[in-house]
Amino acid sequence: MKSIDTDLAHKIRHDILLGNYTEGERLSEAQLCDTHGVSRTPVRLAIRLLEREGILLRGTGRGYIVQSPTVSDIKQAVLVRGHLESLAARLIAQSTEREEACNKLQNVIDEIERLINIGKINDQTCKDMQQYNATFHQTILEGCGNDFVGFTCNRLNHLPMLEVGSMAFDQTTIKTKIGMERTFFRLRLGNAQHKVICEAIKTGDSVRAEGMMREHSNTMIEYIELFEKRHDELSLTDLISYSGFNLATETPN
Repeated sequence: MKSIDTDLAHKIRHDILLGNYTEGERLSEAQLCDTHGVSRTPVRLAIRLLEREGILLRGTGRGYIVQSPTVSDIKQAVLVRGHLESLAARLIAQSTEREEACNKLQNVIDEIERLINIGKINDQTCKDMQQYNATFHQTILEGCGNDFVGFTCNRLNHLPMLEVGSMAFDQTTIKTKIGMERTFFRLRLGNAQHKVICEAIKTGDSVRAEGMMREHSNTMIEYIELFEKRHDELSLTDLISYSGFNLATETPN
């Protein structure tokens, strides 16, 4: 069960990411207490969490300033995450205890391929693929032998497109035949990259595992740039809709 302050931080973050508070807007403890019907103690603890994320900044005097992430911030964070995940892939490929992780990775690959072969994309399919993809990436992070890699990646989970194993689905495009075909092509390509990564880890080819994971992780930047071309001004709300982002994601303390 989440604590009151963690739950409150989720709610405030939700409002900021969806634009309910504007960039540069000043928030006070008293205001947040009134809005959410809580005492100052959980508000202060929630603010500390959001300060560490950079979403709230301490203002001059009393109060805090809203600093909503931009699409550019998301792209920069995706780049950082790509380097961290590629490092994790290299480290786990060098590990002598990688067999169990490889078996788990192969199971995920098989499940994603099964879903692709069904030939249908709906809410449940998207949810299942997101979960399997998250398991694939989390398995590598947890098995790399360096806890700071996973810890740092998890610190980015509060941002859209930055959840572990996050995938992008354009709900408008997949309603057309051509859009559906392109979506399945992208899914097959992503799972083919999974297979290369898994095989490289299994054989201890750390260089190949690292290179393919970096390429695989950074495709999210390409998707974001594609979405930018479709919008006069791509917003965080747009990214949230593309990623199926869970605004209730728990942020580590």
